[in-house]
Amino acid sequence: MNTRRALLDALEGDGGPVSGPDLAAELGVSRAAVWKAVETLREAGFAVESTPDGYVAPDDPGFCGPGIEFGLEAPYAVEHHDRIGSTNERARELAADGATDVAVVADEQTGGRGRLDRGWTAPSGGVWASVLSRPDVPTARAPLFTLAAAVATTDACREAGVDARIKWPNDVLVCGVERAAADDAADDRTGRGGHKLAGILTEMEGEADRVGWVAVGIGVNATVDPAALPDGATSLSAERGGPVDRRRFTATLLERYAELTDASAALDRVLSAWRERAVTLGRRVRVDTANGTVEGTAVDIADPGALVVDTGDGRRHVHAGDCEHLRGTE
Repeated sequence: MNTRRALLDALEGDGGPVSGPDLAAELGVSRAAVWKAVETLREAGFAVESTPDGYVAPDDPGFCGPGIEFGLEAPYAVEHHDRIGSTNERARELAADGATDVAVVADEQTGGRGRLDRGWTAPSGGVWASVLSRPDVPTARAPLFTLAAAVATTDACREAGVDARIKWPNDVLVCGVERAAADDAADDRTGRGGHKLAGILTEMEGEADRVGWVAVGIGVNATVDPAALPDGATSLSAERGGPVDRRRFTATLLERYAELTDASAALDRVLSAWRERAVTLGRRVRVDTANGTVEGTAVDIADPGALVVDTGDGRRHVHAGDCEHLRGTE
């Protein structure tokens, strides 16, 4: 464990002041190293307070690297950027350097992208994150990490007070009767069946039979003004009618993702968790694939993430494609 993370854990304790000598003894470092670590935390935005009795963690840790790590029950080091081209690009750089278990988080992305190299609007106020890991799983199971990220993002949205749902393959939406009525009134033609809160883009490298590394990019419209977003998108703050604690939201997302992906046994539970949160299942859909269009009723999802569509002439397993929810067919 690095000194910064160990210091954060020590400050978490019972919330009271911790003296420099006590911290040095607990961490097995010099008092100078403790002072340097405290200064590093302050420079990163984690305003450690000095009192006559010792150091005290800030009441509001803030949306910064150490702020997200403070009390985080997940094995990730957090690299925070105020502004970055792409968190996924940074995750790829870290992977090339041999890193693992790192969450790259940004307030703003200037070069974000979605599936099929589409542009991705990522203004200040969002949660733009990429989680890099090196799971010991077969390459064929890699799509489950995208599903796990969708479940984790949905659960974090729900904890923030927004009833989110998952649209296959990688969108997190806010839907419901009132939202559907609003969409109909506006003649929304996005084909999503709801307004988009978040999207996911997964990249990986590996051998034929084993994953080398996987980087799951997650973009969440957290406190973004919907006017700054594309048509058909919304934000958590707009849906809940108030600000979102992005630090707590990000920690919840990372903790849930770690829980779902920490072992093959956990991955086996991802499909059932995805089903419980899906808005696509039970709907008539049209999926554009590289081999043509598949239309029918989405009836299930199969390992490792294929959408099962009942076409009327049989069931098709669709592994990749653009899915449109057809209106009036729920």
